Parts: sequence; structure tokens; C-alpha cells
Amino acid sequence: MATLEKFGAPGVFEPATYSQGIKVSQAQTILFLSGQVAYTADGSPAHRGDFKAQARGAYDAIKALVESQGGTMANIIKITTYVTDMAYRVDLAPIRAEYLGQKGPASTLVEISSLAHPDWMIEIEAIAVL
Repeated sequence: MATLEKFGAPGVFEPATYSQGIKVSQAQTILFLSGQVAYTADGSPAHRGDFKAQARGAYDAIKALVESQGGTMANIIKITTYVTDMAYRVDLAPIRAEYLGQKGPASTLVEISSLAHPDWMIEIEAIAVL
């Protein structure tokens, strides 16, 4: 079983909500998850205009993918989140904490002009180690 250790370094700011680094030892399996969005059953955008629901939909997809391989959300070591408006950051933080805990994995948040469909407001990709 992999050992995951969150770490920082002297002189590097230590944020309250994510880890600057994750050390992985004894890894057996690494999952690289494509960017996830909130889909309907037919693959179209779910929860049009509802950022919070779209964020939960993306995290639910990540959770399902990790669990399908025998892991949990605690196995996620890195996420990259793309939002179409940085103003969503306020709504994202508590939802992220629901899924990843208050001190989550190494993280990057990026504002972009659009996603693959104009109704998507958020996309999240992840790396997990089992």
C-alpha cells in the first residue's frame, strides 16, 4: 500500500486549504484522471447555470473513478481545477473540503475563458496513488 505524506518546506508559504507537496512511497498503482465535469446520462452538461451542483458533479465523477479502482478520495494527491470565473472560488472552497478535507492534496486553480461546452463552468482533473 502506498504511503502518502503531505509536506512543505522552510521559507515556502503553507496554505490552510491545500498541500504544497505530497511525497509518495511504496506506490503500486497511479491513476491519472481526465478532467471531469457534470454530465447528464446522455453526456450533455448537467446543472446548467448552477456552479455548486456542477462542482459536486465533477467531484462525484472523480470519486466514482477512484473507488472503481479500489481507492478513496484520500488517495488523491493532486488536482487541477479549471473555472470559467474566479469568482466561483468562494463557492468552490467548502465543496472541495466536503470531498477532500480541509487540508486537501496539492492543488492548482486556473480561470479559463471556456470549457469544451459553453454551459460547463468547472472541470477538475486528478491524480491518485493507491
